[in-house]
Amino acid sequence: MSTIEFSQMLLNNTDFLKPFATTLTRDSEVAKDLLQETMYRALANREKYNVGTNIKAWLYTIMRNIFINDYRRKAKQNTIFDYTPNDALLDRSQSPVYNAAEANLQIKDIQAAVHALPDIFRKPFNLYFEGYKYHEIAVVLKEPLGTIKSRIHFARKLLKEQLSRF
Repeated sequence: MSTIEFSQMLLNNTDFLKPFATTLTRDSEVAKDLLQETMYRALANREKYNVGTNIKAWLYTIMRNIFINDYRRKAKQNTIFDYTPNDALLDRSQSPVYNAAEANLQIKDIQAAVHALPDIFRKPFNLYFEGYKYHEIAVVLKEPLGTIKSRIHFARKLLKEQLSRF
């Protein structure tokens, strides 16, 4: 298939993509950008299109993947715009004082609560807390993966009940 024929097929299917882009983005300007990016990617990856297959489905898939990737990228950035007045920054001389004694007491209480857990829950919880993955803990303790997951879950639940005052 020549480039001209492929380009013509793309142009014939843009009308079907516009409503889909608007549905995904819920914004007409962002939808136009998404449509443009989809057309660009389709042209750039023309050799990956199998002649005779459904080009609409191929274009829908490209558009959906671009949208999902952009969404994930934005979620990772987690940009928060703060348009509130920052009157609190005018008086910087007042700052909170960190109370190390209270923090040490809380840590001691947490450590005591973890130590008070039954041995069957404490071992997997401590390993998980140290950064081991579930399957690694299962291998170390020679227990099934589901058992390890449930024991860690119950350990968290017990700790939450014991430390509810914090």
